[in-house]
Amino acid sequence: MVTDSTSNRLLEKIRNAPQEPGCYIYRNKAGKIIYIGKAKNIRNRVRSYFNKSISDPKTIHLVAHIADVEFIITNTEIEALILENTLIKKHHPRYNIWFRDDKTYPYVRITNELFPQVFITRKIIKDGSKYFGPYTDSALLKNTLKIIKTIFPIRSCQFRLDEKTIERGKIKLCLDYHIKKCEGPCQKLISHEDYTAMINQVVAFLSGRTSTTLEFYRQKMYAAAQVQNYEAAAVYRDKLNVLQNYSNRQVVESNDFIDRDVIAIAKEGDLATAVVLRVREGKLIGRDVFDLEGVELDDLAEIGRTFLQQYYAQSEFLPSEILITTLPNELELIVEWLEARSHTKIKIYCPQRGDKTRLLSIAEKNVVLRLNEILLKKSQKADFIPKSLISLKQELNLPTLPRHIEAFDISNIQGKFAVGSMITFVNAQAKTSEYRRFRIKTVSGIDDFAMMAEVIRRRYTRQIQEGKELPDLILIDGGKGQLTSARNVLVDLKLADRPLIGLAKRLEEIYLSDHDEPLLLSKSSPALRLLRRIRDEAHRFAINYHRTLRTKQHFNSVLDNIPGLGSAKKQALLKAFKSINKIRTATIEELMQVPGIGPQLARRIKLQLFESSSNNNGVANANRID
Repeated sequence: MVTDSTSNRLLEKIRNAPQEPGCYIYRNKAGKIIYIGKAKNIRNRVRSYFNKSISDPKTIHLVAHIADVEFIITNTEIEALILENTLIKKHHPRYNIWFRDDKTYPYVRITNELFPQVFITRKIIKDGSKYFGPYTDSALLKNTLKIIKTIFPIRSCQFRLDEKTIERGKIKLCLDYHIKKCEGPCQKLISHEDYTAMINQVVAFLSGRTSTTLEFYRQKMYAAAQVQNYEAAAVYRDKLNVLQNYSNRQVVESNDFIDRDVIAIAKEGDLATAVVLRVREGKLIGRDVFDLEGVELDDLAEIGRTFLQQYYAQSEFLPSEILITTLPNELELIVEWLEARSHTKIKIYCPQRGDKTRLLSIAEKNVVLRLNEILLKKSQKADFIPKSLISLKQELNLPTLPRHIEAFDISNIQGKFAVGSMITFVNAQAKTSEYRRFRIKTVSGIDDFAMMAEVIRRRYTRQIQEGKELPDLILIDGGKGQLTSARNVLVDLKLADRPLIGLAKRLEEIYLSDHDEPLLLSKSSPALRLLRRIRDEAHRFAINYHRTLRTKQHFNSVLDNIPGLGSAKKQALLKAFKSINKIRTATIEELMQVPGIGPQLARRIKLQLFESSSNNNGVANANRID
């Protein structure tokens, strides 16, 4: 899509663009870099941006602001990938994705020296040093470094120790040597080989291989004991204890001992967050959270590609498996690049079943929690409008912004224990203090439509009588039938102008009261994601209330015929034991711990539950067909 403002010079550059791999840089009229991309064939890639059939919102928006382009040729596409990442980190273009405040993330640096130092840094220097990170939990990182300093006598001085400096003997032993926190490399009191072996164990430790470090010191302890150097053996024993305690605090997540990263990414409007769970030797050793910028016009696959590219560009250690919630764009290229860096096979995939899906589920819960925290902070600003609400207003053509949404659901089993739920969302966030529960009073049998009508009538009759605020949008969990029932009630209450929609579960169809056909939104629509979240929360709230009533009914029916057991004592039993099965397995002494339950009543309870259990077993046995 070439606009009138696109200069002839730009078109000429695009026509003559190189056909080699490399990067292309788009600038706006002010000369500012607005996008950096990479390609296997630069000419083919840049020409594709100006194709008339382009429908991608991000590309359309970007092309409208392109005034100039420049190219950088590389030897391979992987080199272009690396260069793209470097340029994005340097310039932070408007239409690229990048880590928010990525310069503030700390790393552990192991310097490239004869006797390396180990310390925390926020600055990457390309001098051959090894870097571990980035880390987002500074407190946990400091604790990890403290453990390293406790276990490994690494020098803490900042002198540049090389052969000439050591030979001159100008550096004196410091206090660390005398308190056994350093082994004196400045005076050649430890060989380069022994110090390097210790640094290798630090690398193994930071990579999550605590078992390697444990075995290293276990062998040193045994060797010292064999030559009767019991003082040294005791020092190694103490280090082993520190390591073992650290290892025991790590959660076991799998028994295959494979090193893997588990990555979940979530997006809401112009916000995106990624969570990385680091699993090493089957143990979860850490969790890092990254907030991303420049994501408004990108989908999760493109965000995933950029995140993997930026996250692993600086990482010294690469796992053999990467589990991710949405497979990234250009997956094969990302894998090829990572394998070239690690010199080993690396697998990136999204598991669909088994234990690994549980790991992904943990990551997803963490990323949703983080994203909700950010949204909550933004929502507390008076002028904040969530993108999902803007999208909802536009998609449904609502008269006002739906800041206040109330949603309803019905739950019952064959008409029994029928209940309704109402939840409230304000500024796209749940407001639990405004949740309400309803026991269905006027409907008998199976009639979800009539139940929904009863709940709607009771809710808004009371709101009108008390002069309370009415919602900007009412959401019904259901299709056309439930929607019609609710609409009729609102008409009776003279609330016909109140926006009302229904969301059906099967195809996620949105039913509008003034449309015959349902509306189908894109699965990636922020509006649909918000409606689903609200609908699912209303369903959860209804189900929980339904289960509570059913449990109480079952509890009371079993205990009804026990002499001396009134309603107050039943409630005390329910509070103490939660279920009939737990009461049945309790001892008489445990029953007597409940207020009001004496020895005789405790025996009657045990006898009644035993007889009811025997009767149920008898019925079950009588119905068996052998």
